[in-house]
Amino acid sequence: MGCGNIGLDWSDLRSERTKTMLRLSKKADYALMAMKHLALRGDRGSSSAREIAEQYDIPIELMAKVLQRLVRRGLLASHQGTRGGYQLARVPTQISVADVIQAIDGPVTVTACRTDEGACDQFAKCSVRDPLWRVRERIVAALDECTIAELASDTTPPVQTTRAAVLHTHL
Repeated sequence: MGCGNIGLDWSDLRSERTKTMLRLSKKADYALMAMKHLALRGDRGSSSAREIAEQYDIPIELMAKVLQRLVRRGLLASHQGTRGGYQLARVPTQISVADVIQAIDGPVTVTACRTDEGACDQFAKCSVRDPLWRVRERIVAALDECTIAELASDTTPPVQTTRAAVLHTHL
């Protein structure tokens, strides 16, 4: 299926003021930008946190934290020294958008009750929990099908917009 077929309009993700239900965190957005940047570099060597941050006007400290989290989760490799920096730990076709988002933000959730531990006061009586968990599974499956290689193959320049991110699901 891939990125292009899940009904997710990536150009809508960078809005300044949105009123949306499902939205990537800024850190996840930055992580995906960095992963795409590194995928586009390919075998031409690593990139420093400073290089990536400056390319996209992201604070260097924030980019460094995001990149280190991706290293800890095994999505990036870091190298010290004068030719050091960051590289993808796997080929771009083996890293999904879901991998990156979950490395930064943790599990994708659509309800306040994230687990079946019954911590919510309404857990026993909730009539929408199970259907919403199935919606969550569909969202994660769609994000799992989209790879960093697919993001890197989309070379369309970012569009400045104020539209909300839209995720179309067919229930």
